[in-house]
Amino acid sequence: MNELVIVKPEKCQGCNACVRCCPAPEANIVRKLDGNKFIVNVDPNKCISCGECVKVCKHGARDYIDDTEECMSRVIKEKMVIIASPAIKAIFPNKWKGILDWFKKQGCSVYDGALGADICTWAQLRVIENGSVGNIITQPCAAIVKYIETYQPKLLANLSPVHSPDACLAIFVRQYQRRTNPIAVLTSCIAKKAEFEETGVADYNVTFKKLMEYFERNGITIPTNANDDYEYKFDDMQGQLGSVYSRPGGLRDNLWIHDSEINITTSEGVRKVYPELDMYVRMSESKHPQVYDVLSCEFGCNIGPAAGTSQTFFDVMAIMRSIENEAKKRRKTSGLMGRGEDKLFKRFDDELNVADFLRTYKGFMPTAIPSDKQLEPVFAKMGKHTEEDKTYNCRACGYNSCKDMAIAIARGLNTPDNCVVHAKSVLLARHSDLAKQHEKLAQLTAECLDLSTKLKEQVGEINTRMTAIGESNNATSERAAVVKDLLQNVVSFCNDNSTMDSDSVKQLISILEMTISAFSALDDNVNVTKESSGVINNSIGEISALVEKINAILGKTEEV
Repeated sequence: MNELVIVKPEKCQGCNACVRCCPAPEANIVRKLDGNKFIVNVDPNKCISCGECVKVCKHGARDYIDDTEECMSRVIKEKMVIIASPAIKAIFPNKWKGILDWFKKQGCSVYDGALGADICTWAQLRVIENGSVGNIITQPCAAIVKYIETYQPKLLANLSPVHSPDACLAIFVRQYQRRTNPIAVLTSCIAKKAEFEETGVADYNVTFKKLMEYFERNGITIPTNANDDYEYKFDDMQGQLGSVYSRPGGLRDNLWIHDSEINITTSEGVRKVYPELDMYVRMSESKHPQVYDVLSCEFGCNIGPAAGTSQTFFDVMAIMRSIENEAKKRRKTSGLMGRGEDKLFKRFDDELNVADFLRTYKGFMPTAIPSDKQLEPVFAKMGKHTEEDKTYNCRACGYNSCKDMAIAIARGLNTPDNCVVHAKSVLLARHSDLAKQHEKLAQLTAECLDLSTKLKEQVGEINTRMTAIGESNNATSERAAVVKDLLQNVVSFCNDNSTMDSDSVKQLISILEMTISAFSALDDNVNVTKESSGVINNSIGEISALVEKINAILGKTEEV
């Protein structure tokens, strides 16, 4: 399937808001990037294009693709058929006529989507009346159809065979009016593009949001409506009560006008309708309503994901009431008080063939749900070992339960690191380990500091002894010079006195005593040097031992 909902990776914050709101269990793929950043991508084959994620993303990371640009480039070259969804009146109450006038000025033919809704109602009634269907699920909503095809193919047997209003009108234009022009449908729905691609009934899905952006970007000003009535000169007749199809329960209200006895149940909104569809498939047929009228958008097509409107639910419902009152006045019957035969439906009976407005569907094989046994290793990776752990169900990951998250991980759609509880437990464990490591490092650091102090003392002793050796060496040098001079004096004296008298002997003795004294001082200096050298050697030994101890401690820090 072509990509419809797209992701802007640079804007994705990995907040899981898209996962949380998404009714399609396999549409989102969470990936962990470098730098521990999470990003949520979309699988186009599993996405139902309901657009809920586009609405809830606060970071502008989600957008969608429609056919506006391609269609508008073609509009200016050739005449086209434009089908305007009934929602256009509620979305642009003051400009919808101006928008349609602009297309007419380009040479386009403009048709009322409400007429297609009337055809859809007529066809629904006829297939119910002739008994060709059992209990049915309505299908004007393309996202609902895609969900059933992808995730609940068992419900295809219940899905109404009647085309959507837009498709019914497109078929009417092509087959009954013989128009071969390209057909563009103005909608508030992202998923309509997938419907048109699957059925081939229309060529372009032009969403209101992208259309208005196109007008603004190209400097096209749309004038405000001169009056507030809901009449417009379409190329064929204007639709009647099909005009309220775009509000919740619109199809139901149309059916009840013609047959108030039909048992109809409605459901709207992603938080409600999809869980109920899952429930529907598990129920017995006897409990199903005759018609289950469903819409993906909580407030109908009038506030669809591609509407681009600032209108509130109360605004559009007030407009819908006015449109309904106006449509009732245009409705014609053969009896009084609207109780006779509907003349529009009489025309359809005379001119149209119900079979032309029926479609088929293509179902896909759903992905198997992992068994509890298969989920055990996944829970283990998530750090969930007890039943309490497995049912924490905080929903921070975006899923309704821890089991749903585990299933997503098993399918390769998510990662255990995206589980907040798991990440928290990992952080707490790491914090505890870091605290123990910090305590151990503090102890080792204290030991290193103590050894460093002793090392400093030994280095200081070496410096002192080196100074002593230096001083001793200087003194030794001086003493050696004195001894040399004295010995030279002895030699000179003996040379000068070949014969010695008592005075000479006394003088020689005096010189020799001075020499002995000098030798004694020299010997003392040598002893000082020897002693200091011994202390230095001992200090070097101590330092070597201290260095080995410090290295051993540093080795322990690496282990920490």
